[in-house]
Amino acid sequence: MRDPIVALVGRPNVGKSTLFNRIVGQRIAVVHDQPGTTRDRLHSSAEWNGISFTVVDTGGIEVLPETVAAGRRPAPEPVQAQDSAPYLPLIRAQAEQAIQGADAIIFITDVASGLTAGDEEVADILRRAGCPVFLAANKADNARLRQDALEFYSLGLKEVHPISALHGTGVADLLDDVIEALPASGPEIEGEANQDSGVKIAIVGRPNVGKSSLLNSLLGEERVIVSPIAGTTRDAIDTHLEWEGAPVTLIDTAGIRRRGKIRRGVEHYSVLRALKAIQRADVALLVIDGMDGVTAQDMHVASFILDEWASVVVLVNKWDAVEKDDADRRRSDRMVEYTKWVREALRFLDYVPVLFISALTGKRVHKVLPAALTVQEARFRRIPTGELNRLVQAALARHSPPSKRGKRLKIYYASQPEVDPPTFVFHVNDPNLVHFGYERYLENRLREA
Repeated sequence: MRDPIVALVGRPNVGKSTLFNRIVGQRIAVVHDQPGTTRDRLHSSAEWNGISFTVVDTGGIEVLPETVAAGRRPAPEPVQAQDSAPYLPLIRAQAEQAIQGADAIIFITDVASGLTAGDEEVADILRRAGCPVFLAANKADNARLRQDALEFYSLGLKEVHPISALHGTGVADLLDDVIEALPASGPEIEGEANQDSGVKIAIVGRPNVGKSSLLNSLLGEERVIVSPIAGTTRDAIDTHLEWEGAPVTLIDTAGIRRRGKIRRGVEHYSVLRALKAIQRADVALLVIDGMDGVTAQDMHVASFILDEWASVVVLVNKWDAVEKDDADRRRSDRMVEYTKWVREALRFLDYVPVLFISALTGKRVHKVLPAALTVQEARFRRIPTGELNRLVQAALARHSPPSKRGKRLKIYYASQPEVDPPTFVFHVNDPNLVHFGYERYLENRLREA
């Protein structure tokens, strides 16, 4: 049985992500004083008084200008209207999906801003939710502001909880009431079991190559916002599922640009989240745009993956557009040449699988998870010492080590002390004689085995 779901809902910049981080006990959601920072639904496991539940952070629901009632304060003007305006319908749809799937809802308002038309519009939506709704009047950081929170009783909800998500004041009492209203467990949803185990697969790449479209295609639902505007995803979003009986966690990440291209503020924090996602991933799906080919930014992302020793599958996305643009050539010839091009451009990843997919149409997407699990299994392969040393001797016979200042490298024997990732130790006469190119040669011989 799955854990019950608690959704955090409200207009932009009322502190939903701060409360989300407070409840789950770690900084998962990007928090910034810029409205519209959260765009997709974020899911994380939480526990209170021994009760486990899933908390969902949502993007802010913007009030529509024509719905502002006479005499009612409008919602504060978003400071980033140009940035988030294209996403508003998508963000709202994501929030409404979270409401539909929730067992309880925490409706968050901002005491400092007072009751606004945006709060009233959100309240109207939540009255139709069909589950318990708890109003949390956030930013009630002192006695006067806690008194001001009484204004929100006019929304007609049962009780108002003055809280400070930033400092934690009032959050315990709020969660006590929420937990009491939750069902013991929700109906089982396929793929939501064993959320803390299994293979972690990060979907990474530069902005606007189709990472979120790929996640939606793998899941069969619109779990994250997809738009043609670079930079849509801002948090590293974990999604849990089962694949042929095995638990898998998919992590959608923000696009990673070169350091000099990263703007300060929200994008900076989002890129840090993406890099941390690579650090905790077992496998990285490096998504590149088939129409653009391998770019300098793609190579930059690949370097981050290599630094963290994650296994890799390269996904050439938008292959449907490539085939349409180059319809006269044979498919097999096109793939062979493109694979060669990818391996030459990503020369330090020339051993990894390359798949040609279309996240938009779903073409060959069914091959992605099997490929990821295959490379993950290879991380746990252990070569017996005898077999390993026979491989090393064969490599030495095929290509002897180069000499350096009249001295030649001698390899006495090799061993494998660790897996995940496989780690090999070579016992030699002088480590200073090991040339990088020869180390690479031995690495390739072991990969071939």
